[in-house]
Amino acid sequence: MNTVQSSEQASTAKRQRARTPALLAWLRLARVFQKVDRASTDHMREWGLSVAQFDVLAQVGRREGLSQQELARALLVTKGNITQLLDRLQRDGLIVRCQEGRANRIFLTERGRCLFDRVVPRQEELIERLFGALSVEEQSRLLDALRTLDHSLE
Repeated sequence: MNTVQSSEQASTAKRQRARTPALLAWLRLARVFQKVDRASTDHMREWGLSVAQFDVLAQVGRREGLSQQELARALLVTKGNITQLLDRLQRDGLIVRCQEGRANRIFLTERGRCLFDRVVPRQEELIERLFGALSVEEQSRLLDALRTLDHSLE
């Protein structure tokens, strides 16, 4: 074997060793997230919502009267522009903000509640269908592993 082949084999072996289970899991998790996020984005588009708008609708629909600060902490999407996001949802007649002391409390309007009642169950069905490749037991193990990882990163 010549030195070029030996060097190439050593380089290949080093790259393969560098792909630890942690790295491979991170890459796979990112790929799965992108696919699920794309499917969710397409689904939300059918309802005229962005993923961020859906997230607000779902959070407020489950916990009416959240303060704007509580909502910002609960959101799954970036919180950078929550005021503009709420302005848009209010302009679209989906939420209303009520001043209570120094806090803005957020509630769904009747129109917002109707949309919540239609879109949230459909989104949950989509996610269940996408994760249906895993058995319920596998989904539970995945949830446990992700919960452990999530808590370790805080």
